[in-house]
Amino acid sequence: MNRTDGARPRGRSRRWRLAALISVVALAATGCSGGESVDVDGDSGGSGGTLVVAISSEPDSLDVHVSTASPTFLVLENVYDTLVEPAADLSFQPALATDWQISEDLLTWTFHLRKDVTWHNGRAFGADDVVASFQRIMDSDVAANAWRFESVTEVRKVDDLTVEFALNRPTPNLLANVGGFKGMAIVPPELIEGDGLATGAVGTGPFTFVSYTPGDKIVLAANPEYWGEGPFVDRVEFRFIAEPTTALTNLRTGDVHLTNNVPPQQIDALSDDSDVELGRLASNDYWYFTCNFDREPFNNTDVRRALSFAVDREQIAQAAYFDAATPVQSAMGPGSFWATDYAPFSHDPQQSRDLLAKAGVSGLTVDLMLTNEFPHTIQAAEVIASQWKDVGVGVNIRTLDFASWLDEQGKGNYDCYVLGWLNNLDGEYAYHAQHHSGGAYNFQGYANAEVDRLLDEARVQTDDTTRRDRYAAAARLLIDDVSYAYLYTPDTVLAWLPTVKGVEVHPDGKTRLRGVRIGG
Repeated sequence: MNRTDGARPRGRSRRWRLAALISVVALAATGCSGGESVDVDGDSGGSGGTLVVAISSEPDSLDVHVSTASPTFLVLENVYDTLVEPAADLSFQPALATDWQISEDLLTWTFHLRKDVTWHNGRAFGADDVVASFQRIMDSDVAANAWRFESVTEVRKVDDLTVEFALNRPTPNLLANVGGFKGMAIVPPELIEGDGLATGAVGTGPFTFVSYTPGDKIVLAANPEYWGEGPFVDRVEFRFIAEPTTALTNLRTGDVHLTNNVPPQQIDALSDDSDVELGRLASNDYWYFTCNFDREPFNNTDVRRALSFAVDREQIAQAAYFDAATPVQSAMGPGSFWATDYAPFSHDPQQSRDLLAKAGVSGLTVDLMLTNEFPHTIQAAEVIASQWKDVGVGVNIRTLDFASWLDEQGKGNYDCYVLGWLNNLDGEYAYHAQHHSGGAYNFQGYANAEVDRLLDEARVQTDDTTRRDRYAAAARLLIDDVSYAYLYTPDTVLAWLPTVKGVEVHPDGKTRLRGVRIGG
């Protein structure tokens, strides 16, 4: 095992610091299954009306290329389109691109675009829109996801309905890069300049943007010119209801039709409640703690391992999500193609004490930084603090609003913190940016040359089994080094009224409303 005393990546812009929590994307162009969607009564029910959806918080921006906040994409998933999109099995299916080809040398991908698509402002969609959008997406001074396109040297127009991506190395997961989530949405170039994308949203998707009332709601309207099937409701209101029990109460009274903000302690009871429909799938999210490698004694591998041995992941998962979460020790859930069967950290307080003694550490107090944006992490941290106390480690829990938390993280003002990554459906997005010594989100400052080598090899492998083996080997090393101490993966849960039909609980966690109806 290497002792990891790597330096924190320096000189990152505020844009990168804001990307601490990001909805990471889906599988490469392999068709590997990542789960199933739950589609309830999709062919029945009426149409029209206003669908009211309760979400826990509001977007940080309406600019899909800039935002890194999950609520942004819960809303704008229904406004914008990407070239391709995840299917129910997490393979990729056509969206604005109808088909694509890869050159023999694997360095050119050609996408053929859908005909007769119009923007919400009435203009025809075409190749110029794709080129302009990706020029912006690939600009690291602007967009949060530029790092996904390190291998793309150019996106060029072939004709009005054809574009090419030129690469400097094979990129087997390019479909995930261009279409895994709406952070890579195609936008109208005329709105790129100024604040057009930040103050409104003009897409090609099933719903058009109507209004945003901060602190209250966002309203969308049906797009009658949508190129796909649906939508089947006239309007959608996304209401911001932070407290899960309040969201559920509003659902029961009929003030809300659908919510993803379900109290975890009530999920099992709701499964038997005839007044509420419940959809539940294992997610591909994970939550973890990590420590600051620039601070002593956290640059000592034995200390980090001691902290990991001290925690009981089963108890932590229960505290955070009751029975709606699974304890984990790696980034990929057990149902994922990319899962790594490696769990070296049993709950072993004596091993923890021995490692602290070996490191010559006593009387340690940890500044554990949390954000109130994710209340379940506060509950988890209380258990962590109790279990660390059992091995002689004191804890100062520091809870901040998310903006302050991000500032502190970017400045390195913490000992350890708890956070999560969402929708980790591909090995590269679970490991490379977070644990490569040059990774865009390696805020902890981890560095291991062998991990770097394995991650670099994995990202260019065209055989999925070989890719998976490389990521698994890297994962075992970084887990041993405690770059992250993985804790639990929660279920994706939606609750809705029985009068709402066609709700899809998708394994990528997105709330797609184009097929939803309100009926008797």
